[in-house]
Amino acid sequence: MKTSNFYLPYNSKLIARAKRLRKNMTQAEKKLWYDYLRHFHCRIHRQRPIDNFIVDFYCPRAKLVIEVDGEIHDTESAQQYDHERTRRLEGYGLTVVRFTNQEVLNHFVEVCEKIADLIPPTSL
Repeated sequence: MKTSNFYLPYNSKLIARAKRLRKNMTQAEKKLWYDYLRHFHCRIHRQRPIDNFIVDFYCPRAKLVIEVDGEIHDTESAQQYDHERTRRLEGYGLTVVRFTNQEVLNHFVEVCEKIADLIPPTSL
């Protein structure tokens, strides 16, 4: 593992998997990416390897990780894993925000507003 320009551990062994995930995004991830984050006022990475994880979206300027969770995250074991993963990412000084697929698909404007509040233009 090496450190990238963003001063985070970058696991190059996850590159191929991250590329596959970019090509096979969920409906909610596609909506958030193509309808909002792709043209955001600062750079957003999708399916970014950080440490031993691949985060859905990452804004280096705001040190923000955006996760879009499907139903698989509803199990107790998945919630424990997500909690540990969030704790570890926060240990790098990152903020992690999570939305469900249903929030993105059914409350898109509110999701976008929350993201905009977390990445204000002044963070440029």
